[in-house]
Amino acid sequence: MNLQANYEQIPLKEYAERAYLDYSMYVVLDRALPFVGDGLKPVQRRIIYAMSELGLAATAKPKKSARTIGDVIGKFHPHGDSSCYEAMVLMAQPFSYRYPLVDGQGNFGSPDDPKSFAAMRYTESKLSPIAEALLGELGQGTVDWVPNFDGTLEEPSWLPARVPHVLLNGSMGIAVGMATDIPPHNLRELASACIRLLDDPDATVADLFEHVRGPDYPTEAEIITPRADLLAMYESGMGSVRARAVYQREEGNIVITALPHQVSPSKILEQIAAQMRAKKLPMIEDLRDESDHENPIRLVLVPRSSRVDADELMPHLFATTDLEKSFRINLNMIGLDGRPQVKNLKRILSEWLTFRTSTVTKRLEHRLAKVERRLHLLEALRIAYLNLDEVIRIVRSEDEPKPVLIARFKLSEEQADYILETRLRQLARLEEMKINAERDQLEEERAKITVLLKSPAKLKGLIKEELRADAAKFGDDRRSPLVQREAAQALDESALVASEPVTVVLSQKGWARAAKGHDIDAEGLNYREGDGLLATVKARTTQQVAFIDSTGRSYSTPAHTLPSARGNGEPLTGRFSPAAGASFDAVIAGDNDTRLILATDFGYGFVARFESLTGRNKAGKQIISLSDGAHVLAPQVSPDPARDRIVVVTTEGHLLMFSVAELPELDKGKGNKLIEVPKARLTSGDERVAGIAVVGEGKGEVTLYAGQRKLTLKWADLVEYGGNRATRGGLLPRGLRRVERIETTG
Repeated sequence: MNLQANYEQIPLKEYAERAYLDYSMYVVLDRALPFVGDGLKPVQRRIIYAMSELGLAATAKPKKSARTIGDVIGKFHPHGDSSCYEAMVLMAQPFSYRYPLVDGQGNFGSPDDPKSFAAMRYTESKLSPIAEALLGELGQGTVDWVPNFDGTLEEPSWLPARVPHVLLNGSMGIAVGMATDIPPHNLRELASACIRLLDDPDATVADLFEHVRGPDYPTEAEIITPRADLLAMYESGMGSVRARAVYQREEGNIVITALPHQVSPSKILEQIAAQMRAKKLPMIEDLRDESDHENPIRLVLVPRSSRVDADELMPHLFATTDLEKSFRINLNMIGLDGRPQVKNLKRILSEWLTFRTSTVTKRLEHRLAKVERRLHLLEALRIAYLNLDEVIRIVRSEDEPKPVLIARFKLSEEQADYILETRLRQLARLEEMKINAERDQLEEERAKITVLLKSPAKLKGLIKEELRADAAKFGDDRRSPLVQREAAQALDESALVASEPVTVVLSQKGWARAAKGHDIDAEGLNYREGDGLLATVKARTTQQVAFIDSTGRSYSTPAHTLPSARGNGEPLTGRFSPAAGASFDAVIAGDNDTRLILATDFGYGFVARFESLTGRNKAGKQIISLSDGAHVLAPQVSPDPARDRIVVVTTEGHLLMFSVAELPELDKGKGNKLIEVPKARLTSGDERVAGIAVVGEGKGEVTLYAGQRKLTLKWADLVEYGGNRATRGGLLPRGLRRVERIETTG
């Protein structure tokens, strides 16, 4: 006996390569990647087909899921029942699928734990209405049928999808050496893009992007990816999409109402609680989950104070938790050529429209064949009516009437069989009228179908009408709003404090402290003996505070690190290292982009960003160049330098108002002349600049203090002192020419 005839000897290396290649191709084509035509993987296709064979349409009564899974794995998909059931559950979860294909009854999981679904013996299921868009044309000659795994049944190679399902619900899968991550999209937008492509085959991806503006996830979380990045993603077929949770303020609390796709509420609470335990979120006092049936997502964050700024806290949480999440996009799918490929938006929709055109053509040809066959049989009946006596005679007298009928009336075998099988009651006059009406109707239908098949333009029109009808029937509004925002950045440790108002108090001896609130009577605070109030500034605990010394150097520190106003504060010389003999003359607070006017009593000044005053160097940074004998004036904030006015007043009562825009914006320096003061008077000390103030155009007022007297000038009064920078200005009324200071009061 020749044993070698029963097997083949090949090298192990060759066998391993062949076996792994076969396995790889199976995983790629038959398990992990969707087909561009119907957008389904084989297991999904088989589940939907098996449910349709069980009669589980959207209008039917649901059956136990175990019944469906039994049919699927027994007839079409001989794999594990648990993995097959999980695939069906995924298609039934409205938080996983944008347009669920299965209508599940029972516990099919929750957004908090998608895998917490009940066993298949407890749940029931049927197809959802939109599954009709995949199955409606199945029995109309639109698909190729192949034997199932054991050759006893047939199954469809694909489903005749009426909508571009490959982008509708998206897909995720890991094959061998490749993967796919297709996001879900909005049906109405996809239908609109397909119609645009049918009307204009030369439309670019950018043109289609006007219709398909971005992915549309099942949640209402914002998509914050810039438009340019979304367009680049659709042009290349690869990229990423960033989604961000939605929140609102309710009675002082922060309520999160929508989370990014596939983000668990419990995980979010766990991430925030971990930061609270680590004392990295002092702004939050409590958090709770108030989600229920009416509010699927409702996470409540309770701030420690009503003064906590949600718009500052939430970006930190976005950056440090899954409240903001990035999704990888890889539009990899099996094309019409049977090969996997990463495709751009136009290629996907173009291939699908080719698939759809082929499907509609097959459907029309199938229907035309049925119509023509029926007309062929109706023609036999018409001949029988016209020659009824002759037909009856042949049937009664001939032993083999069929060949005689064929020869006598030039019939086909099918027509002759149909005449012989016709019942006597169908030969009544009334039936003849019905048959003539049916024939007329079928001939009209044949003419319409023939026109459609011969005219590509009319065929396109039919496809467009069906797309519009399905979009109207199954479509809905976009759920994921497109809001262009910058990616969130985590706050540094010093910024992780509640944003609360504070008043920073600087004493004459250089001691600083911070009092809670902005309505502080700074002069009424306690000071060390021989000390008193020098200056105050309103700030927030999240801001930096800058101190300027008598040499023009600036030093900064976070406002929340200053000691409480209950005591005398702390000497700034312990926090900073100013030059010997230097004193602290001014204090200012703000955000990095806050515009300030820095000036000296010699009448020079410039505009600077607050960020220029800040730094970590204990020795500070030179910001103002001072002439000999010059002193720093209290800095003033200019909210709108392009429109604000600066008011300058000297100790001798000269007042000038001009546009802040006339001053240069510098990081440091001396600046330009604000008001003309004779050099001799400056040198002798007879006249200096008493102070500056900033008022908005057409509004605001200033108050001048001269000893016991004060004068309030409104905008109409200030206009009289308007002029060009570096001029002498106007002279104040007698009695107010020994001005000591100026304040903005309105």
